[in-house]
Amino acid sequence: MERQPSDRDQDAGVGRRRMLGLALGAGLVPALAPSLTPAAQAAQAAHAAHPTPTPPPARDTEPAGALGLRVAAVAAAQIGVPYAWGGGDRLGAGLGFCDDQNGYLNGLCMGETTVGFDCSGLSLYCWYRGSEGAVELGHYTVAQFNRSAPVERDALAPGDLLFFSRPDAPLHHVGIHVGDGAMIHAERTGTLVARVEHVLDVPRWAGEFAGARRPAPPAD
Repeated sequence: MERQPSDRDQDAGVGRRRMLGLALGAGLVPALAPSLTPAAQAAQAAHAAHPTPTPPPARDTEPAGALGLRVAAVAAAQIGVPYAWGGGDRLGAGLGFCDDQNGYLNGLCMGETTVGFDCSGLSLYCWYRGSEGAVELGHYTVAQFNRSAPVERDALAPGDLLFFSRPDAPLHHVGIHVGDGAMIHAERTGTLVARVEHVLDVPRWAGEFAGARRPAPPAD
């Protein structure tokens, strides 16, 4: 389940993730992901020098759907990375943290010792990396839902975000549609980033499906 972190959670966790997780995550993800393009390398270098770099412009002449395919390819490269509550940002996997309810496995705080992604950290990273910095989503499922345009189920394309909800946990989860009805996601503490085939035919996920959204670079 994902909820919006409190101010205390952000003070305790997000600062650690950025100071420690980025250093660790930056070493983990390059071995798992495709080689960086020159533009992506430039974006990472700019991030290291300046906390809030100006993203490069989106490519206006690429074929329709090419951006989503790149996002899906980045997602596929993260399969096998651990889940970390609060983990991941635009540079890749990062150190997570624990709050009152999340980040624990069998009573042990795993978030503080695990470099990985939570669900929205994964989608944030895949879209930032796939768009070469043109799309930067918030690290919160509801923010990502509101940041993106709705997509009908019969129009799903690679890169689209799939959102899931329950009465007790509205918009608690997000995954990345990668084509052929499959989703790649970071589910919960103790699991690895994984691919789910025909996700909307799986009763658990079909019953919680809240809609699909398609991010896009900001309009000029």
